[in-house]
Amino acid sequence: MTGKVDETLGYEQARDELIEVVRRLEAGGTTLEESLALWERGEELAKVCRRWLEGARARLDAALAEEGPEEVDAGAE
Repeated sequence: MTGKVDETLGYEQARDELIEVVRRLEAGGTTLEESLALWERGEELAKVCRRWLEGARARLDAALAEEGPEEVDAGAE
């Protein structure tokens, strides 16, 4: 396990690794030390995913703001 998550890790990569970490924790059979290391890795990966999702939300909000209220209202019908 690495100490820090690579900042260039993509959303899908981080999500897939996070799924694997959760699977391993749920399966059990690891030592306390291994479980703690997996949990810490999972927390780091969750932060990466959260940053990607927050960035995507900001881009969507910015794009919607550029459209203006008239175009947004017309699309809702």
